[in-house]
Amino acid sequence: MVKKIKWANSYLWLVFILLYLPIFFLIVYSFNSGDVMQGWEGFSFKHYAELFADTRIIEIVVSTLLIALLSSLIASVIGTAGALYIYNLKYALAKNIFLSLNNILLVSPDVIIGASFLILFTVMGFALGFTSVLLSHIAFSIPIVVLMVLPRLQEMNQSLVAAAKDLGANNWQMLSRVILPVISPGILAGFFMAFTYSLDDFAVTFFVTGNGFTTLSVEIYSRARQGVSLEINALSAMMFMVSLLLVLAYYMITTRTGKNKKRGTRLVLPASEGL
Repeated sequence: MVKKIKWANSYLWLVFILLYLPIFFLIVYSFNSGDVMQGWEGFSFKHYAELFADTRIIEIVVSTLLIALLSSLIASVIGTAGALYIYNLKYALAKNIFLSLNNILLVSPDVIIGASFLILFTVMGFALGFTSVLLSHIAFSIPIVVLMVLPRLQEMNQSLVAAAKDLGANNWQMLSRVILPVISPGILAGFFMAFTYSLDDFAVTFFVTGNGFTTLSVEIYSRARQGVSLEINALSAMMFMVSLLLVLAYYMITTRTGKNKKRGTRLVLPASEGL
């Protein structure tokens, strides 16, 4: 048993090394004073200085963050509403159909989704640009939110809803004071997942961008075709740090929420026992 655990730990460490070693080299070489990744020439911040002096890339970063934030917020609202609708369906067949349609979007290749949106926007005569990218990101983010929120609804204690109804709460009061607080961790997880998916999406965005508007992933791809510059390393290193901060923020929020729930449970239990 001990040998199996050691082998499992060794395998886990090997996987982590293979995953993070390229990122480590990317970050290290972003501080290289040379212009290419063909040898270490000394420590320097010049590529970060070039990055912040590049007004075009700064505008693209702001646009990418704006697209990710707006799409994840709108997708969180629509996805939560969709999860509530699927959960409240009475017929199992209808529920399975909607779940299957939702899962199909999750497993469909991004190239197919991007090409489909391109055809749709072209047929409708819709100009490609900020709005087309935003709509596309909302569309592929909604199934992610549904997938995060629906298990929380299924785990919810139905006695809470029944108690709210017995106390005379209307539908809005039940939703805002009972259901949403219970499923808020799922909504938060869906928001962060949608944000990260939107932030690094390339395939869908590549099809629906146009009229001078682009996102970070498409811009990096365009620049990499002309030759890998260490300015891209600096930009990628900063985006990795942003992703890491998002993960830490999500971990801190969920940990704090869990602690608050435990404290609330401890405060309620003695009173209930006394009754």
